Amino acid sequence: MSIKGKTYSLFGSGANTDHYYRTIRQLTDLFQEACSDKEELLRHVQRAGRDRSLLKRLRSNQIHKPLISYINTTLKEALPVYTTGVKQHLKTLPLSRKFDDVLKTKEYQYHLYMIEIELVNRLYRRAFNDSAYRFALIAHCLRDFRPECRALSGVYESECRGCTRDCFIHLGSALLKKYGIHSFISVSMDLDKLFKKIKSDHQSAGALGIACVPELVQGMRLCVKLGIPPVGIPLDANRCARWMGQCRESSFNLKELEELITINK
Repeated sequence: MSIKGKTYSLFGSGANTDHYYRTIRQLTDLFQEACSDKEELLRHVQRAGRDRSLLKRLRSNQIHKPLISYINTTLKEALPVYTTGVKQHLKTLPLSRKFDDVLKTKEYQYHLYMIEIELVNRLYRRAFNDSAYRFALIAHCLRDFRPECRALSGVYESECRGCTRDCFIHLGSALLKKYGIHSFISVSMDLDKLFKKIKSDHQSAGALGIACVPELVQGMRLCVKLGIPPVGIPLDANRCARWMGQCRESSFNLKELEELITINK
C-alpha cells in the first residue's frame, strides 16, 4: 500500500517502490556514461548538493559545470514525482526550525541525495560485505506502533525482540540476522561517538543504514570519514515525529535490502 511522507515518497504515483529503484539505477548508469569514475562522480554530486545556490554551483571551479548541469536537468525531469511535498514543507517550516540541516533540505538536494545513496552503495557494497563485523542501524520510526515495543538494550543500541510479525524493524532484523548482520534500532543522536565506539571494538566493520533520505546521506558520509564502508536503504517516506509532529508508521523495500547484502559488485 502506498504511503506519503512529509516531503517525499518513493512510491511516487505507483503502488510499490520498485519503479523508484529502477529509475535511480537507470539514472546512475546514465551519469556513469558521462563520468565513468564512480568516486569522481560522487564528489561532483556531493559538491552540487552542498551548495544552496544554483548560481554558486555553476560558478564553482571545483565541479564539472557541463556534467552537473546535465545531472540537474535530468533529475529535474525524472524525480519530482517522488518529492511532491518538499515545496509546501519549506513554505510552512517555522523560523525556529529553518536552521535544521535535515528539515531544510531542498528538492534538488533530495534528488542529488538519491543518486548519492546509489553511488555509495555501488562503491562500498563489496567492502561492506567483506567486513568481519557488519552492523545495521534501523530507524526507530519503522516500529509497529500498535503494541508496546519490547526492544531491549544491546551492546550498542536497542535490539528488536520480534514481538510483532508485521513490524518493519522485526522484518528487517530477521532478514539481516539471516545474513550474519547485527541489527540495532537507531535512537542515538551522537552517531559520531557511536561509530567510533564500534570502530574501536572492531577493526573491520561495515555499516548499513535504513533511514530517511537526508539522514541516511549524513550517516553514510560520516561512515566514509571514519573509514567504515557504508551501504543503505532509504525509508519509503519520511513520517517520524521530526517531520510530521507525531510518529506514523513507515516502511522500506525488503527485496532491495536483500539484494544489497547478497550481491557483490
